[in-house]
Order: sequence, then C-alpha cells, then structure tokens
Amino acid sequence: MQAYSDRTEVAQYIHGVRTAGTATRTQDVFNPATGEVARQVRLGNVADVDAAVASAQAAFPAWSDTPPIRRARVMFKFLELLNLHKDELARIITAEHGKVFTDAQGEVSRGIDIVEFACGIPQLLKGDFTDQVSTGIDNWTLRQPLGVVAGITPFNFPVMVPMWMFPVAIAAGNTFVLKPSPIDPSASLFMADLLKQAGLPDGVFNVVQGDKEAVDALLVHPHVKAISFVGSTPIANYIYETGAHHGKRVQALGGAKNHMVIMPDADIEQVVDALIGAGFGSAGERCMAISVAVLVGDVADKVLPKLIERTKTLKVLNGMNLAAEMGPIVTPAAHARITGYIEQGVKEGAQMLVDGRDFSSAAAGEGCETGFWMGGTLFDHVTPEMRIYKEEIFGPVLACVRVPDFGTAVQLVNDHEFGNGVACFTRDGNVAREFSRRIQVGMVGINVPIPVPMAWHGFGGWKRSLFGDMHAYGEEGVRFYTKQKSIMQRWPESTPKGAEFVMPTAK
Repeated sequence: MQAYSDRTEVAQYIHGVRTAGTATRTQDVFNPATGEVARQVRLGNVADVDAAVASAQAAFPAWSDTPPIRRARVMFKFLELLNLHKDELARIITAEHGKVFTDAQGEVSRGIDIVEFACGIPQLLKGDFTDQVSTGIDNWTLRQPLGVVAGITPFNFPVMVPMWMFPVAIAAGNTFVLKPSPIDPSASLFMADLLKQAGLPDGVFNVVQGDKEAVDALLVHPHVKAISFVGSTPIANYIYETGAHHGKRVQALGGAKNHMVIMPDADIEQVVDALIGAGFGSAGERCMAISVAVLVGDVADKVLPKLIERTKTLKVLNGMNLAAEMGPIVTPAAHARITGYIEQGVKEGAQMLVDGRDFSSAAAGEGCETGFWMGGTLFDHVTPEMRIYKEEIFGPVLACVRVPDFGTAVQLVNDHEFGNGVACFTRDGNVAREFSRRIQVGMVGINVPIPVPMAWHGFGGWKRSLFGDMHAYGEEGVRFYTKQKSIMQRWPESTPKGAEFVMPTAK
C-alpha cells in the first residue's frame, strides 16, 4: 500500500497508511462558518472497501489471538495520546462541522470515556464456569471476537460516535473498517494516526471515506461480520434490513424527536436554561437534541416569555469564538432543509415566536458573511398533526406543545414513532418515578435535558430509533462485538461405558 501525503485531500487509511485508493470521485468539504471549500474528500469505491476489508481480515488472526491485557495496553496508550491531542481533534471538528469549540471539546471527552471503558476489556471478557455441572463434566462459557466489523457514522459527531464503536470492537479482538461521513472526514484520519502511534498493528483499524457506494459494499461484503450505524431512521432501516439479509449482525441507531415535559412545579430558570442548551446547542444537529417542549397546565405562561428572550439573544458566532453558544449549520443542503421545515410550520398554522431565518450572517463574526448561518427558531401551539412535530428536523427549531395534564403529556410522547430520548422537569418525586416507568423511550432524564448514558451503561433508543437488539457501547457493546461459546468437558476416566441414546441430563 503506497503512502499518500496530499493534505488538501482527505483519502483512505488502509493497512496503516494513508492512501488515495482507486476512487476518482471527490466531494467538497466546507468550512460552515465561512462557506468556503476547505478541502476535498475522495469517495472510496468497491475496490477500496475490498482492500480495507482484506487488510482487516489478514490482521484478524494475530490480533484476536493477542491476550486481552496486551490489547488493553494499546488502548491505554491511545487514551494517553487522545488526552494530549484532544484540543487538536476539537479544532478539526469545529472547522468541518461548525459546532462551537467548547462543544467539540465535550464531544472528544465523551469519546475518551468509551476508550477508558474499553481499557477494562480483560474484565469485560470474563466468562462463567460451573464445576461438576453433571457427574465428571464441567461447563464454561467464553466470548470470542466476530472478525472484521464495520462502523458507518454520521456528520454530527465525527469523533464521539466512531469511538462508540471501534475502541470496544478492537479491544474485544475484532478488526475494524470505519466509513465516516464525507461532510467532516478529517478527524477519522487523525484518530487513525494516533492508533498507529499507540502501537496498533497495521490492518486492525482502516478508514474508507465515501458515500452510498462504500456503504453498500460493506453491507454485502461476505467477510464483514457486523455493522454498526448511527444516522437517520430511513437509512437505519435500510442498513438493518440489508445487513441482516446478508447474514450480518447489525445495530442501527436511527432518528429522534425528543420531548421535554415541563411540569407546573418545575424550576423555571432551570427549564429555560435546559431548553436553550438542549434545543439550540450544536445547532440542534444532535440525535439527543430537545426539539419539542411539552408545556403542562399553565406552565407555558411562565416559560415562554423567558424562552422567547433567550432565543432572540442566543449568541450565534463562529465556533472558535469562545463566547459562542451556537455555530453555523453544517452544509447548504442542511440549511435549505431546515428552512423548508420552518416554512412548513408557518404554513400549517403553528405560531412563530422567533424566526431564525432573520439572523444576519455578518453578526457571526469577520469572514462569516457567506457561511451557513441561522438563528434559533421557536414555535408555539404546535399540534401532533404538523410535520414540524412528527418529523426530525435536525436543526435549531424548537416546537412548543401545550397539554392539560401529566397523563396527556405521557401519552403524547408514547404515541410518537420515535423513542430515543426524553426529559421531564419536576420537583415531584412521584411524578418523576411514574414518568420514568411509564414512558416508552430508551433514554430518560429527570431534570437532565440530554440524558446520554455514560460509557459503562450503553446508548440506544426504542421504537423506530433503534434497529437491532443491542445498544451501543457499554456491556451491550461488548456483547455485540463478541459471540458466546459454551464448552462442556469430560475426561475418559469419568466417562461411563457404552453408548448413550437419550438426551444428556444432569446426573
């Protein structure tokens, strides 16, 4: 594999080196703050996927046979390097995604949490043992890696989401092919370089840039044993059905429409802070963003005046400005899609309280006049029949729905097709307990607006927010990237004479 050093173009990483591969198609990579094309990404083709999988397959026997403690030591070194270079990674994220630098730092930190968890792999791979399960027979289980596994990751978390996948997969003894988003691809190669510096053998981690062609090649490749995906629900559904059809283990995390239920007894200042941060942080381009405020009883009269003022005064600035609360939208296409939803909300009769389309890009900072800018948008009197309520907008648009009581609020959330994240703000312990038990959503926050589980708990929604049976990272991540083997053992001295024609039973 020939090394590739063109830093104006983001290409592949196969068998320990950057390589142009054989693809000829490219895509622009923008700086969303300025609107300028910063570099090109080379979109990998079927041959590039084949090369990456072949490299991973060749590396698998030796890596899977490496003692878990030695694999953990590579993860520990990777962890050390990540902590040394985390601000560099954050700057790469801000430059290509647009999110504010402090938010990018938080993303890297949450990814580092997963690496720390993966360092405990010797403990996590321990099996069970039963002595004398029957006369002269012992029975034990162990967990073994699957082989070559792949991750297909979205633009909104170019560091954290891949780290939901590859540290656990690699520590468990698999080899990995990452297909990151072509919108912000540079972080993937930075992580690959750090893994090599940490001592990871060539071929254990590979990166193929690309679009649907690369995705489809991974989905049908006979040597890819498992696929992890994070993205929209239609694509998650496609990934799940196609991957499963080709005999792969699949975890596909889809879309969301996350509600925050606000009870009349809630702390209003905390509620407004939570809605502003969870609704407009990262420009709403998070699968855990709060996009619906469910205002119970008369609480709307207390919340909305403060929420309107905070939305109007949101600090929308270049992400490298440390005063920024929100950065630009990631691409022109995303900006147009969000604008279309705002127009649809007006058309359907929602009451617009703040129009983010009025934001002047010149206010974002010097050189930002042609960036992909938008302010926060706030709607009131939104109903469940409206598209801005039903569909995932993935932008800085917050919809307020008014309901008369707690029971109606719970039913509203449970009736939605998505079940990713939800929050309830209240001082009432009984309300909090009932909400936690009755709500049909995978991740629940009580006075916590974005309840993303910590590294050892695992991430995943319900309903059409998750396709597959296992959540990402945590102990379920270890189970996803390994298969259980049960072994029963008996020695000749304890084996009875003669053939046995009945089902073996404990004796």
